[in-house]
Amino acid sequence: MPKIKTKSGAKKRFKLTGSGKIKRKHAFKSHILTKKAKKRKLALTHATLVRSNDEASVKKQLGLK
Repeated sequence: MPKIKTKSGAKKRFKLTGSGKIKRKHAFKSHILTKKAKKRKLALTHATLVRSNDEASVKKQLGLK
């Protein structure tokens, strides 16, 4: 059985936490920031966790079980 390759797009976007959860960044923080409120931009700065219903899909892309 060959090794499963990691999706290179996924390995750039997700990190594994110590407890095994998957950390991700928020979208909509790269450009056209002038019309977005300061409060909204600040909230998008902080990382968050992947939802539980998407976790299996992301783990598969990262080559995890």
